[in-house]
Amino acid sequence: MPTPLSVVGSAVTAAVLLGLVALNTLIAAVSVRFFRLQLETRWGPVVYTAILVPLVYVVTALIVFGALGVGSGLDLDQGTLLVFFWGVPLSLGVSLDVFWVPSPDELGG
Repeated sequence: MPTPLSVVGSAVTAAVLLGLVALNTLIAAVSVRFFRLQLETRWGPVVYTAILVPLVYVVTALIVFGALGVGSGLDLDQGTLLVFFWGVPLSLGVSLDVFWVPSPDELGG
């Protein structure tokens, strides 16, 4: 019995969207780490992370949702999309760097 195309299409869309969440998490974790290593002030990494990481998320969202056309069949409201594609990856990325990776002071740098 062949698999209907609607099931395959939604499975591919779900895989691409989960990949976007993983990519956004990686972007947040690497950005926070970079800012913590390069900026000397206490609030510098916080401010730069709060401003620049969402700007990068706008670019990734424009590419995935706009240029590639992924997610056109999603039946989600804007709040759910913001939380799932921006809030969760940003909080995971920051958590990975702050709680899991050693502090720049501990590395002796």
